[in-house]
Amino acid sequence: MTAADPNAEVELAATDRSDIAFLGHPRGLGFLAFAEGCERFSYYGMQALLVLYMTHQLLLPGHVDNVAFFEPFRSIVEGIFGPLSPLALATTIGGLYSGLVYLTPILGGILADRLLGRTRTITVGAVLMAAGHFLMAFEVSFLIAMLCLLLGVGAFKGNIATQVGELYGPDDLRRADAFQIYLLAVNIAVIVAPLVCGTLGEKVGWHYGFGAAGVIMVIGLGIYLWGRRWLPREAPAGRAGKAERVPLVKGDGARIAVLVLILPLLVLSAVGNQTIFGSYLLWGEANYDLVFFGESMPVTWLVSLDAIISTTTILLSILFWRWWAKRWREPQEITKLTIGALISALAPLALALASWQAAASGLKVGIVWGFAFHIVNDIGFANVFPVGLALYSRASPKAVAGTMIGVYYLHLFACNVLVGRLGGFLETMSGSQFWLMHAALVAAGGLGLLLVRPIVARILAHPEPEPAS
Repeated sequence: MTAADPNAEVELAATDRSDIAFLGHPRGLGFLAFAEGCERFSYYGMQALLVLYMTHQLLLPGHVDNVAFFEPFRSIVEGIFGPLSPLALATTIGGLYSGLVYLTPILGGILADRLLGRTRTITVGAVLMAAGHFLMAFEVSFLIAMLCLLLGVGAFKGNIATQVGELYGPDDLRRADAFQIYLLAVNIAVIVAPLVCGTLGEKVGWHYGFGAAGVIMVIGLGIYLWGRRWLPREAPAGRAGKAERVPLVKGDGARIAVLVLILPLLVLSAVGNQTIFGSYLLWGEANYDLVFFGESMPVTWLVSLDAIISTTTILLSILFWRWWAKRWREPQEITKLTIGALISALAPLALALASWQAAASGLKVGIVWGFAFHIVNDIGFANVFPVGLALYSRASPKAVAGTMIGVYYLHLFACNVLVGRLGGFLETMSGSQFWLMHAALVAAGGLGLLLVRPIVARILAHPEPEPAS
């Protein structure tokens, strides 16, 4: 490596293992994990309030007329989905927002790779997100705020995760542990954000909740910039050498086709989980008895409840499959996906039963039904989303590995758009019918995976280990 090599400092930073100042890891990991935790706090704090804010205030007469450019925007949305009531429009907008955040990181990656570099792109993303949260304080700037948030998440999310990986050399075994620490910060943020932003939004005022998300995003940006000297050094944008192109080989076409063709089944399998931020909160607000010790619990706290249960079930799922592998042959990813989807299909049945009880008694239902829904759903989803990500990262041909991970996230884009549209049926269906519809869709995804499992298992099979010499 010569002094003239523009990548020399980057390589040196990535392979230097002497920095163990943060839990045995480089200092930069602490700054990146904290900044990402702040970004996820702001994102989930805002998302927990979004549909509730639109249905309770923004889309009501006297308020919606204040939103700049709303009529052209509504015409476009209804041109795609048909005429929508205020509630259906709210859930549709929420679904579009939740879905589009899985597309904009592609643009953020291109911006970082081709023009600005990662640090500048992340900084731009954080500024846009903070601006978006603060603009949510004004009805007139609602759509502008949403655009800022979408572009900000796109610039921030993928690039900061990449910087975590760039702290370590290719043979540094601390990398996996680093991402666990990084995701721990994310999980903590998901738990805390609805408790803070949700409580402020529902109890004090919607704009206080959005403002809190903006303040935390500014703090995250400050911490990120403060720790800049500990982050991976970057080659000047546009000067990095081109990577050698890996060609497709025999059988890659079939693998790509299978990975693309099972996406609709993954969309259906995720329906019960992705509805938690939209129509589930609206239904829960109307049907759960959320009064405890004389105080009304904000419905957004259900998002924190789900995050706690989800973190626990993922950990238990990991331990279970490790225990299973010691005694029997561990199933392939497609089998785990099928099991997870079929389990997830049972979760909306708890809400259907709760709705039937509420209709029959005329009383609100106990939160125990919520625990049943979240526990069953999260047990299933622990074997759907992370297992699917593992499948696509392992089975994708090397020539298009990065692209296929982006393709995998497309199912969450489609699923969020779908659940946003389904939310409109809350007005025309009984609660039991509404949640039975969700159960049927998730079950259809699980049964579809069951039917194609033999073909998928054969085409995407793990490579056979080479015999010992």
